Amino acid sequence: MFLVPPSAAYIGYVDFRVLALLFCLMVVVAGFQECGLFVLMARKLLSGENNFRQLSWMLVMLPFFCSMLITNDVALLTFVPFTILILDMIGEKKHMAWIVVLQTVAANLGSMATPVGNPQNLFLYGRFSIPAGSFFAVLLPLTALSFLLLTAAVFCIPRIPMQIRFDAPAAAPEKNALPALFLFLFLLCLLSVFRVLDYRIVLAVTVVCLLLFDRKLFRTADYLLLLTFVCFFLFAGNMGRLDWLKRFMGEILNRNPVLFSALTSQFISNVPAAVLLSGFTNDWKPLLLGTNLGGLGTPIASLASLISLKFYIKELPDKVSHYLAVFTAVNIAFFLILYAAASFL
Repeated sequence: MFLVPPSAAYIGYVDFRVLALLFCLMVVVAGFQECGLFVLMARKLLSGENNFRQLSWMLVMLPFFCSMLITNDVALLTFVPFTILILDMIGEKKHMAWIVVLQTVAANLGSMATPVGNPQNLFLYGRFSIPAGSFFAVLLPLTALSFLLLTAAVFCIPRIPMQIRFDAPAAAPEKNALPALFLFLFLLCLLSVFRVLDYRIVLAVTVVCLLLFDRKLFRTADYLLLLTFVCFFLFAGNMGRLDWLKRFMGEILNRNPVLFSALTSQFISNVPAAVLLSGFTNDWKPLLLGTNLGGLGTPIASLASLISLKFYIKELPDKVSHYLAVFTAVNIAFFLILYAAASFL
């Protein structure tokens, strides 16, 4: 990490705005999870579904749309276990690999639609001060195409007649005041992401609210991810001060920045790839496209994909090879189509 001798300049490498907003979003979304709002919403949407294909479509679209606001990681942490429970309940576990893989792809692709959908978007949006209109103009067409592709993929699932009935009604949130508080904090986060409110104000308000109302949420933040960001900030800052490396990486990125960003993501994951490569280019558009499309591919291309894999292994440990085969085939197919579409943007 210390290719350049440590100095006061190291502090300047760290993007404290991104770290603060990531922390705030983590604990606020965890608060929503604690209230049971996401599962309650899912149960209301799924209750009464009359055929398996329709049910599968709903299960895939839940992480697709929710990831736009609660991040791809949280969407999968919430809805994959719920899906496994549903499939076990109706005796359709044989379709689990297909549906969980589609959920994983849906969360990764749905999350690219907004600056808060995934960590690399949040970082790049702030790093390059991307105008909101330009951001959405680049990624919403691909998000719309992703929606159509996911819908088409669901048609591979048989249209088996069935009906979902939950034995007991979903419990309402125990602490009625907290959902409103978390909604307020989430809106503050959005205002800060879109540069309406200073991130330090949002961080201070969030910390004070947690101290007063729900201290255990401090334990829900992914501090390892935050530390990873700090390490890559320092690493990328060091790399950027080596002129020969900067020229070399700049030349590679100029050839095919979208593909290079996507390929880099396959080996180090798309979040570190975004942080690392941002130091070698001022052209945010291909980097944004490449790191989002780069979430498709290997299980480590997007660390959110490992969440689904972990749940699947726990449920069907003897079918992991089948899952990985389906995962690889679906990811490659989606990547090739979306990469071709991205060339027209």
